[in-house]
Amino acid sequence: MQIQRQLGLSRYQTAWTILHKLRRAMVNPDRSLLTGEVEVDECQVGGRETGRRGGRSLIAKAALVAVAVEVRGNGSGRVRMAVIPNASGDTLCGFVADNVAPGATVHTDGWMGYTGLTKNGYDHRKRSQRAAKKIGDTDPVLPRVHRAISNFKTWLRGTHRSVSNEHLDVYMNEFTFRYNRRNTPMAAFQTLLGLGAQQAPTTYRQIADQGPKAQRDLS
Repeated sequence: MQIQRQLGLSRYQTAWTILHKLRRAMVNPDRSLLTGEVEVDECQVGGRETGRRGGRSLIAKAALVAVAVEVRGNGSGRVRMAVIPNASGDTLCGFVADNVAPGATVHTDGWMGYTGLTKNGYDHRKRSQRAAKKIGDTDPVLPRVHRAISNFKTWLRGTHRSVSNEHLDVYMNEFTFRYNRRNTPMAAFQTLLGLGAQQAPTTYRQIADQGPKAQRDLS
């Protein structure tokens, strides 16, 4: 709505389409993999979060998202995010392989889905939050990736109020693009112009008709 007002557009649909075209241009196809030490975890986005039981229990209409963040001293480096179908070993190890350079040190919690990382060539270091509490270890487990997840959910709720699962991936593109360039906003704008110029033309119907629940009839 802000873009609609600023550009003097008569239709909300036009502003929505412009922003979705930009979000689809926010992934550099030549971007490099995360390196060094990386924290990895999953989170559920959407749905009702009250009355949850179990760390990986499914919530109706919620999407499962995998997140990886580089460790840079006490701070964070780049982030990568992806919607995943489940928290199985094949899925989680596949996410890491797609986003983290071989040989990197990967920090996770104690979930068994990450056990295959070592044989895949990563220095896997797991730390169970439950076990840490039992021995009085109060240091936060995976603080950087949890901070990124919290920022992402706050941004979704505060800026967009609600996002459908069909288009969640492009909103993650936007968050990732902004997060990774948070210290260089002007360079980020120039980068987006360059990436946008490389995108093929996309119509509103092509964007709106994506996703399993979207209308497929283009006639």
